[in-house]
Amino acid sequence: MATSTPLATAAPGSFVQSIDWVAIAPPLIAALAALGVLLADLFLPADRKRVLGWLSVGGLALALVALLPLAHGDARSTFCLRNVAAATDNAALNSGSCSYVADHFALAFQLLALGGGLIAALLSVHTVDEEKLPGGEYWFLLLSSATGAALLPASRDLATLIIALEVASLPAFALVALRRDGRGAEAALKFFLSSVTATAVMLLGVSFVYAATGSLHLSAIADGLTHAPAQLRTLAEAGAALTLVGFAFKVAAVPFHFWLPDTYTGAPVPIAGYLSVVGKAAGLSGLALVTTIAFRPYGHTWGPALAVLAALTMTVGNVAALRQRGGTPHSAVRLLAWSSVGQAGYLLVPLAAAGYSDAAEPIGATVVYALVYGVVNLGAFAVVAAVGRSAGSRLDDYAGLFARRRWTALALAFFLLCLAGLPPGIVGLFGKVVVFRAAVDAGLGWLAVVMAVNVVIALYYYLVWAAKLFAPAEQPVTDRRLPAPLAATLGLTAAVAAVLSVAPQLVLQVAQGSLF
Repeated sequence: MATSTPLATAAPGSFVQSIDWVAIAPPLIAALAALGVLLADLFLPADRKRVLGWLSVGGLALALVALLPLAHGDARSTFCLRNVAAATDNAALNSGSCSYVADHFALAFQLLALGGGLIAALLSVHTVDEEKLPGGEYWFLLLSSATGAALLPASRDLATLIIALEVASLPAFALVALRRDGRGAEAALKFFLSSVTATAVMLLGVSFVYAATGSLHLSAIADGLTHAPAQLRTLAEAGAALTLVGFAFKVAAVPFHFWLPDTYTGAPVPIAGYLSVVGKAAGLSGLALVTTIAFRPYGHTWGPALAVLAALTMTVGNVAALRQRGGTPHSAVRLLAWSSVGQAGYLLVPLAAAGYSDAAEPIGATVVYALVYGVVNLGAFAVVAAVGRSAGSRLDDYAGLFARRRWTALALAFFLLCLAGLPPGIVGLFGKVVVFRAAVDAGLGWLAVVMAVNVVIALYYYLVWAAKLFAPAEQPVTDRRLPAPLAATLGLTAAVAAVLSVAPQLVLQVAQGSLF
């Protein structure tokens, strides 16, 4: 009589991998808040839809609080590979074969993504009401995009990276189009078509990389590229190049920047500020991960390529910002849009420097500059939103702002000085010094010279705008009282920038040591 082999195992539950809920809490809370807002929108009467905005603010604040337990101690990993015995393979954990890792790099960019989303939400509370935007859809899309942006820096395989990037990008298309006018629809269409093209190119590159290495995990890809057969190296190099093109679009690096000025102009001002910080942070974190981890064996190739991209991006952005005229409609937003292109060039400098180094230390300079840029740029967009309620959106509309709104003018002047890297905006100066140091330490003296020239160019248009604030007004303008959320946003961003200028070590310590 034949004996049957029992199918039961000693530990049936071992086939189900445990999840580190603390590690995934920040993006998970934002996702649950998005679903909660969407469901609440179905049941709340029209006169109480304003509550949805404060629910969104609360959800993002709670997601930020969830970062605190992760701030101290070692990195936490989850969704890791398993061995044949259905137990988590410790070697896989140590080698980086996990899909989600909450390390210092991920926490820094999650702070930027969720903090930027929170400031954008505060800016949006009055915008949704005044522009009669659909509240339920607006808040759901904003929270969904913030969820993707928070998930992306913790992703450690290409599949999760792309999914997170699209979760951050797809809601942004709809957010731009929610303004029911010609500019909003045109901006959303340009943003959508160019982004879809970039995603298609990136997916093609990922397929090439997977075919050459047989893995999607970033660390395993690095090992696969190192030992790839000679006949597959051309395929792998093409895949790496195409993948980087997709992320370069998300960062708005030249020549993949053409969508940005029209998109910012056509979007609601809070969404333009959100895209300039959180959208850029998402693409930047993905670019940093694939270069410094997955494509590390090709550092000698992508390092010089990113250096050239950085030089082109900062030059084109600053020269275009220099050409903005004060009397042109929406010139304030367009100047900030081109300024953000120039700032993207500075952010790419440490990434290029990492290609010339055996370690990923230069990435800390990118994180420092991104955090500083995020605070002051969102503050500048908050001022644009405040002035646009009564005066207008041209640069000339800011003439004499100090006489009408003293504290708003002082806040904008401080933000512009931070972006320019001039005292009293000390934190902006330190951020640029950190980026300069990364370039010089990597032997990229020519790139440091290009950056110095661009800093001088940027000084001109930042100072011209700041000077307008204290010039006599051409005609009297009756300013409307600022809504409490908008006033709170201005105060919060100005306070954070001031604290960081007094104690820059609070953010500069991020650049010390390894982030991974």
